[in-house]
Amino acid sequence: MRIPASILVSALTGVSVMIGAAPSAEWSRFRGPNGTGVSDATNLPSDFGPSKNVVWKTAVPAGHSSPVLSETRVFLTGYDADRLIVLALDRASGRELWRRELPRARKDRLGAPNGPASPSPVTDGAHVYAFFQDFGLAAFSADGREEWRLPLGPFNMFYGFGASPILVDGLLILPVDQDSGSYLLGVDARTGKVRYKVDRPGVISGYSTPTLYEPKSAPKQIVIPESFQLSAYAADTGRRVWWVRGLACEMKSVASLDGDTLYINGWGFPQNQPGAHVATVPFEDGLKRYDKNGDGRVGKDEITGTEPMDRMLRPDYGFPAFDLDRNETLDAKEWDVFRAMLSSENGLLAIRLGGRGDITNAAVKWRYQRPVPQVPSTLLYGGALFMVNDSGILISFDPATGAVVKQGRLKGAIDKYFASPVGADGKVFLVSQDGTVSVVAAKPEWEILSVNALDDEVFATPAIADGRIYVRTKSTLFAFGSEKSIVDYFPSSFFLKSSSDFTSVAMSASVRWRLPASSIVLKCATS
Repeated sequence: MRIPASILVSALTGVSVMIGAAPSAEWSRFRGPNGTGVSDATNLPSDFGPSKNVVWKTAVPAGHSSPVLSETRVFLTGYDADRLIVLALDRASGRELWRRELPRARKDRLGAPNGPASPSPVTDGAHVYAFFQDFGLAAFSADGREEWRLPLGPFNMFYGFGASPILVDGLLILPVDQDSGSYLLGVDARTGKVRYKVDRPGVISGYSTPTLYEPKSAPKQIVIPESFQLSAYAADTGRRVWWVRGLACEMKSVASLDGDTLYINGWGFPQNQPGAHVATVPFEDGLKRYDKNGDGRVGKDEITGTEPMDRMLRPDYGFPAFDLDRNETLDAKEWDVFRAMLSSENGLLAIRLGGRGDITNAAVKWRYQRPVPQVPSTLLYGGALFMVNDSGILISFDPATGAVVKQGRLKGAIDKYFASPVGADGKVFLVSQDGTVSVVAAKPEWEILSVNALDDEVFATPAIADGRIYVRTKSTLFAFGSEKSIVDYFPSSFFLKSSSDFTSVAMSASVRWRLPASSIVLKCATS
């Protein structure tokens, strides 16, 4: 008889574990399955911390990238002064399996708190693909063998690179949204050869990771929140298919997709809020006002005055964002970008996807324009759309109408947020910059279940799978769980064929957890 590996392993210490098939959608990219932030994992703890419900913890190098998972490994990236690091850990124990280094070829512009290892890797299980703004792309086998390198850059983003690559049908896809020369890159994941590089004129600095959209009657599309607009590109060619105007001037979040409806939030300046817009003038009038040396440009040292437009152009405020070529002057093109940025609007939008060309008028279902977060994405889970803003206020929306269902402060977690919320097991997990994790019930009328302190900064978004939540702090990667689990140690296709296999499982578990094999009891449910 072939017995499926749905086995309960119980130690005499009272620890219980379940071996079961891995979920169908692994957390293989930034923010999990298609960037949704949602897992079908169960039995996740509400209470955890550095000394509570810790399955394992491992010291990791500096870096803001989020962990991604294969069936047996955890991958993440890091850096030190001169090296860029790709790291693989054993998913069951946290043991470091391998570490590979790439040269830090240069040091492109970075704006705090961004760093040189912010984009998250992506894995297909057999390989892991990592991107660094100071190097480019590299591919490694699951066992750490380097497969190829593709040097890229240098890049010109205001804050440095933020978008992570995604994998679609053997193509690595990466949006390069920079202040000049933006493009969409498609790379053959097997060979590292560029399949397409499509220019995207009019797109300036952005930091959003794409979402895969699969229309019922059209080929797969890559949806990218860009400056001022949402655009869809054919996944296989990079050709632009449709777009929706009306996004913020600077996009950082990942879209939440539900069928043919997408939810996306964006924030540029406080002056992009309704009622706070600053009036601007055409370039010719700007020259008359500021161009004191008559060179046909507006220099940063020529900005004087105390009017709202003057204050927006100050070198210690908005000027660096408008100076796209970093030469400390604004030409006519940059002045047009300045005006466009100031006329754009912050907000959260629900957008109906699909079509050809400019679909703005028919696509926007609703818009919310009270303050929205700078970085964290929304989470569609438990019948509600959740959003946490930069001061620790959690809002749940009716996804169909945009109506606010509940709004309240996350008591004990009033802080900045860079990590996006994630959801599983009927819970929403929200991690603040100072490492406070709020766990709330995933329902429109949410309630706080627990507040946990990790005692270290967090910029990375957690990963979730098989009863574990993986949280990267400034110095440590934690795996938290209610039970010890060896689900990752055995592949989902594992079967017990004889009684000797039970002994093998017990021995493996005893080695893994340093328990006597005689203390482990195996219970089997056949099917």
